Amino acid sequence: MGPTGEVVFSSQVPVCSKNRLRWDLSPDEIQKLSEELIADTKKVYDRVGALDLDTVTFENTLKALADVEVEYTVQRNMLDFPQHVSSCKDVRAASTVADKLLSEFDVEMSMREDVYQRIVALEKKMDLSTITAESKRYMERLIKLGKRNGLHLPKETQEEIKTIKKKLSNLCIDFNKNLNEDTTSLCFSRDELGGLPEDFLGSLEKDGDKLKVTLKYPHYFPTMKKCHVPETRKKLEEAFNSRCREENAVILKELVELRSRKSSLLGFNTHADFILEMNMAKSGKTVASFLEELSCKLRPLGEEERAVILKLKEKECQKRDLPFDGQLHAWDTRYFMTQVEETQYAVDQNLLKEYFPMEVVTQGLLDIYQDLLGLSFEQVSGAAVWHPDVTLYCVKDRSHGHVVGQFYLDLYPREGKYGHAACFGLQPGCLLPDGTRQMSVAAMVANFSKPTADAPSLLQHDEVETYFHEFGHVMHQLCAEVDYAMFSGTHVERDFVEAPSQMLENWVWEKEPLLRMSRHYKTGDPIPDELLEKLIKSRLANTGLYNLRQIVLAKVDQALHTRDGLDAAEEYGRLCLEILGIPASPGTNMPATFGHLAGGYDAQYYGYLWSEVFSMDMFYARFKQEGIMNPKVGLDYRKYILRPGGSEDATDMLRKFLGRDPKQDAFLMSKGLMVDPNNQC
Repeated sequence: MGPTGEVVFSSQVPVCSKNRLRWDLSPDEIQKLSEELIADTKKVYDRVGALDLDTVTFENTLKALADVEVEYTVQRNMLDFPQHVSSCKDVRAASTVADKLLSEFDVEMSMREDVYQRIVALEKKMDLSTITAESKRYMERLIKLGKRNGLHLPKETQEEIKTIKKKLSNLCIDFNKNLNEDTTSLCFSRDELGGLPEDFLGSLEKDGDKLKVTLKYPHYFPTMKKCHVPETRKKLEEAFNSRCREENAVILKELVELRSRKSSLLGFNTHADFILEMNMAKSGKTVASFLEELSCKLRPLGEEERAVILKLKEKECQKRDLPFDGQLHAWDTRYFMTQVEETQYAVDQNLLKEYFPMEVVTQGLLDIYQDLLGLSFEQVSGAAVWHPDVTLYCVKDRSHGHVVGQFYLDLYPREGKYGHAACFGLQPGCLLPDGTRQMSVAAMVANFSKPTADAPSLLQHDEVETYFHEFGHVMHQLCAEVDYAMFSGTHVERDFVEAPSQMLENWVWEKEPLLRMSRHYKTGDPIPDELLEKLIKSRLANTGLYNLRQIVLAKVDQALHTRDGLDAAEEYGRLCLEILGIPASPGTNMPATFGHLAGGYDAQYYGYLWSEVFSMDMFYARFKQEGIMNPKVGLDYRKYILRPGGSEDATDMLRKFLGRDPKQDAFLMSKGLMVDPNNQC
């Protein structure tokens, strides 16, 4: 049992409920504001860096840096976020240029030895008992980051590190921009798209007498899951895993080499060890044994599932009079995994999505989060947004009506838009220079199917799960109450950051919340009990293969950042065969499409599985025991897990919420594995 007692969220600090973000900037304004922001911020660093070492104080050093960080973070997000969402290509391009400029400036400021020396001097002379625990953590973090940037090393080493860091940030921006701007599409006849529902076919653009299928998620995944023509799936899968193959393969090779060089300059054996020092896992060895053990436990399950899928493929080949080669290919897996759900669990995904119209899901999701976390959401009418599809909501605390923050929802695909689902923190919830609290603002960006003339936007169940997950990040951004921007929102250890959102995915597998977020789009009927029960049971469908694939990706990521000179596509192919028993398609290069490798998850993709250990522990130990809609547990969760942001270590937050140290048992059971103390893995 975790802690109990009345939870009150009413900090003594008044909240400044101003959204300071603007979305109407022209390309020229973006450039001008970027230059001004750099000049203004540099002045503060120069001022701190010029202080006599014996005159440093909390106010003129630590507070000065914290205050400028708040301002800089808000303005920077306003300038670099449009590259992901603006419908104007010129604005996206200007925002990308601004991001590069600001990223180079970030490197410059992170390498200010003069500022670092002032912070070190302050720590030595200051009575640390006079400042808050969070201020002490802030000071220690700045010193730690200074060392991780080599500011204690000789000047020429610092210069080399700075050059590498600038190159790395530009390469990462280019890698993901290439993927975002990819407009590849393939044309198929209606026969070649056999098995796909009419509403999907009706939503596709026509090209003569053929239909155009893009590689964006709302086209790619439904086709891979439901199209019964293997040749179509083969073409699509090969194109999908060949996006930006040439240019991104070159970038990835350079990224990996530069990261390795920088880490060795800083005294680390590998880039993975450099990165993991700041995480819960602490070292590459710990991650390797975590992945190896999990892989060993899941392998028998994966082999069973593969045998089932191969049987289904054989049957399908007989039924459709196709040759059966006794093999599974990369373009087979999603199609037959969907068949497993439909045959073994009798879940018809096309029928199921009729119960998940976007408006009903959104309303249900918002209601559940409000009840669970003691919040109220209200749509802001006439809000200034970056596209007509976008809505803005204001969030207040139910108990005292104070504003907590705001969030934007941008849910449908459009050209040039960020291609996945993600939460972007835009305005950090932290203290302003005058001591008042700035409200937090975040955006959820996704690519769900758009409404058509005949039907509203209907979500697949896995899209509902994604919606819940990303919205969990939004709540983390808004519910964190910290003093420093550096610890705001989701700024926790990278291998814990997914846990709060993953935990909330559990709600889309439970009867009561599912009924609250679903209704047939035509009749308004609830999901029939029988279908609901089948859906809930199907959570364990394909869990072996799905998680083994996550292990493949995590191992590719670790391998690239622990061993020199690896060919990424070759290593991915080797691991697919060894762990999944399904080869990668010849000529493709999945790692060149793997945005995480250039999106802040380098050497950290394992974090999705690692953090699931904690998400499942939290869910089963508290919510499943005490009631999944129990507002008292929800408020404990808000208080102990969301509220501290990154101002405490994740292990301490977990201990407070669970009332004990975390355990792996719930995680293993959620994968359909027995908790066996004698297991040799």
